[in-house]
Amino acid sequence: VSFTLDRGRTLGIVGESGCGKTVLARSIMRLNLGSNVTTTGTAEFAGRDLLSLPMADMHEMWGMELAMVFQDPMTSLNPLVRVGRQVTEHLRHHLGVGRAEAARTAVDLLNEVRIPEPEARLRAYPHELSGGMRQRICIAIALACEPSLLFADEPTTALDVTVQHQILNLLSREQRDRDMAMVLVTHDLGVVAGRTDDTLVMYAGMVVEQAPTGALFDDIRHPYSEALLRSLPRTSLASHTRLAAITGRPPDLIDPPSGCAFSPRCPYVQQRCREEVPPLAAVDDPEHMFACWTPVGSPEGRDAFTRNLADGLPSTVAVDLAIHASSNGGEAV
Repeated sequence: VSFTLDRGRTLGIVGESGCGKTVLARSIMRLNLGSNVTTTGTAEFAGRDLLSLPMADMHEMWGMELAMVFQDPMTSLNPLVRVGRQVTEHLRHHLGVGRAEAARTAVDLLNEVRIPEPEARLRAYPHELSGGMRQRICIAIALACEPSLLFADEPTTALDVTVQHQILNLLSREQRDRDMAMVLVTHDLGVVAGRTDDTLVMYAGMVVEQAPTGALFDDIRHPYSEALLRSLPRTSLASHTRLAAITGRPPDLIDPPSGCAFSPRCPYVQQRCREEVPPLAAVDDPEHMFACWTPVGSPEGRDAFTRNLADGLPSTVAVDLAIHASSNGGEAV
């Protein structure tokens, strides 16, 4: 995995559960601790390699320069400690401010993330707040010391749809207002649309497509990216339309398949895909890279799809049915 992220820009990392999104973010933050964890390569931030820094230095960077908003706000907050203490201890530790100033700053932070009656919320315990409120508290804690880089690791997974939209808009606004870099980790391609500058699509621990977000949606090249997009529900389809699920299951990373890791599930698969790992490379647009021997929209891809459909390959037949269902308003033909 290789990418560059400048200040003021947002990177989306997309993929199914188990593809390596969270592991990547936690590895950069040095949160994958334990004797059984091996990390290689470099993660350069502000001229320093985070992976080679002493842990004492990383502890000082957490919150101050790097911060993370986690998936489940209920497990991110200590249920035995009032919200106010959890916000202010962050400020007092890193900024060295007194109790009174930390309390005033905490109120300002809760106002900033649109929490009503912040003084009362600071006196509450996490279980007394809704999921959306708890996630806003976590965002306030992450932003308290104005970090340069924020990781948002599926920050809306545990929330209902309406609150998801509010939280994503809040993160986007804070990112713009603070001119910070942000990495938005999600399993939903729809989340990164319009909210990120660039997108990485990951599968089985590897980047399979990487492009500016607009270019990705205009010209998807990898079959896995196409499958993720096709699996999104659309309001234009009838309510009884079956979602276009991706056939099969993600591979066992302990014993991965030979060749392309997506080949057992791919509707465009050919023999070469099962034998050789395709490199991540650009073809026409130097900023749009993908790892595929039979890319979507190419003559090779169209020929492969036609052959697989004639052979009755299950993954290809499933995609063909989904295409016909979409064109017929939800009725498969």
